[in-house]
Amino acid sequence: MEQKRNLDFFGHRKVFYAIPLAIIAFILIFAVIFGVKVDIQFTGGTIATYSYTGDIDQSAIASIAKEQTGLDATVDTSQSLSNDSKQFSINFGNKKSLSMETQEALTAKLVETFADNQVEQVSIDSVSATMGKDFLIKCLIAVLASFVLMILYITIRFRRIGGLSAGITGVIALFHDVMMVLGTFIVFRLPIDDNFMAVVLFILGYSINDTIVIFDRIRENEKLYGKSLDYPELLNKSVNQTMKRTINTSISTLIAMVSVCVFAVIFRVSNILTFAFPMVVGLVAGSYSSLCLTGPIWASWKVHRKSKKK
Repeated sequence: MEQKRNLDFFGHRKVFYAIPLAIIAFILIFAVIFGVKVDIQFTGGTIATYSYTGDIDQSAIASIAKEQTGLDATVDTSQSLSNDSKQFSINFGNKKSLSMETQEALTAKLVETFADNQVEQVSIDSVSATMGKDFLIKCLIAVLASFVLMILYITIRFRRIGGLSAGITGVIALFHDVMMVLGTFIVFRLPIDDNFMAVVLFILGYSINDTIVIFDRIRENEKLYGKSLDYPELLNKSVNQTMKRTINTSISTLIAMVSVCVFAVIFRVSNILTFAFPMVVGLVAGSYSSLCLTGPIWASWKVHRKSKKK
């Protein structure tokens, strides 16, 4: 049965291209002006974690940390979902480990200052700059390897509709998704850490799945209609036929991730929030790129190749 909707994705391709290009330009300008926060997992440093009760002043903790160590620090608080226990973490991004004497002095000062909050040391973990750099390189290699493998897979699977063009355009759309996730971390001042890499790898797999569905429908329609449809018509028909499925799948996943964000905010679990919120942005970006970027870029490529042959 033919689809009732008939949106002209190819005809509006310039608008679809302009929107993400403008957002990416804003992200780059924002990053140049305000910088990018990188977690000590990649840069090296120390994280000191303490438990406490009641309410506590984060700015006072940061001041004490600077007074005792001479280093700037950021403070994050969290609360357990299973009980009422609370914790705060002090992050020192100084690329060097704190000495044992400094750690003891910091803990003693915090316990003394916040005597009513029953502050207790939970852990103090240090990461060397070399280990952080190695971890970052391995994460980047994982992302690049996923790009290469996806190009190979799509090229082989969709040989009938120009496998290499489908693979490259699919990866271009994935690059858009990565930039949207990166922009979320930059603009909302979230530190680039292992959560960032986890979100990126998840979105790559999720988004390419929607792209493959669209390419699969293009291949079926090309086989069904042959040369009676040109590339723009073939694209529009295929995307309109798969649009409902893509949107419904994304909405169901978004509902789950938005719920996680709400609970993370209520219980102040920052580690979960820094994963779930970028995931929401990545899911929206992935659906947009699958519907509005991958197909139009592929059709533009094919139209250009066809005109060059003529």
